[in-house]
Amino acid sequence: MYARIRPWLFRLDAEHAHRVTLWLLRVAASVPPGRAILRRAYADGLPASPVDILGLHFRNPVGLAAGYDKEGRTVRGLACLGFGHLEIGTVTVRAQRGNPRPRLFRLPEDEGLINRMGFPNPGMSAVLVRLRQPRSPGVIVGVNIGKGKDTPLQDAGHDYAELVRGLGARADYITVNISSPNTLGLRDLQARASLERLLTNLRRVRGEGARRVPLLVKLAPDLEPAGLTEALDVIEATGMDGVIAVNTTLARPELRSAHAMEGGGLSGRPLFLRALHVVEAIARRTQGRLPIVAVGGIDGVEPARAMRQAGASLIQIYTGLVYAGPGLVREIVRGLR
Repeated sequence: MYARIRPWLFRLDAEHAHRVTLWLLRVAASVPPGRAILRRAYADGLPASPVDILGLHFRNPVGLAAGYDKEGRTVRGLACLGFGHLEIGTVTVRAQRGNPRPRLFRLPEDEGLINRMGFPNPGMSAVLVRLRQPRSPGVIVGVNIGKGKDTPLQDAGHDYAELVRGLGARADYITVNISSPNTLGLRDLQARASLERLLTNLRRVRGEGARRVPLLVKLAPDLEPAGLTEALDVIEATGMDGVIAVNTTLARPELRSAHAMEGGGLSGRPLFLRALHVVEAIARRTQGRLPIVAVGGIDGVEPARAMRQAGASLIQIYTGLVYAGPGLVREIVRGLR
């Protein structure tokens, strides 16, 4: 069915098509018969392939990466597609519009995307309201958090601390996003001194809550080996629970699509090998001490299997859904069994 719909979606601006897709899914999932149809089409009959990490039980290793449902409005619909977990956001303390449009570009010849969204989202308070709504049982929901665009870099720690305080009781886990290329200066937080200061404070803030929410750190694919090693040392030393590898890249490998040189972060198939190498490097460095969630160019069973063999406990997909459609979740879950 998606193969018939995709040509019509691709006639629309990429961001508009994405919003239409989310709206259709949200409408379908707003009533029990719609949810039943979605589950029957995509989730029923999936093999049991549980993963137990972070103190959580994931019904399968396939998740949705942050950025797809930035506002947390489509959790019920997305949960019907067979995912083991969903990561919403990126969420900032206050609502923000993000960067000017156009800011999302398809690279169809390369099966990639370039985005320079800039964390558009309704803010923490609105997302908290949505997290309090009934969810489909069995699906883990994490929240990706980031610094506000107007927050000076030296004050970024205040934003992250407030987000952990506010979301810690509702999110199943929280991802500390310090690696988006689309918020000025954000990647500077990956440097040793800045990262140590930030994560030490977040460990303290987490300890104030009634519940110890798992904290993961999302890293860039563009770190030099020495920078990656330093970041991992800090992540382990500060008691973080895991790492997500990787965010989008500023690199531009050989690409054929018309929008290949647009500014922003590149995702999808062209990112896969770079992401795989980072996952392998993390696994070698941490020797199983730090759970790894792999994301970047996973658009089928073989890339997913390669990431798991490289050391990832879980995987996440995003751009692959744009090109393959929602049946990709079922395909990968079955293929990884």
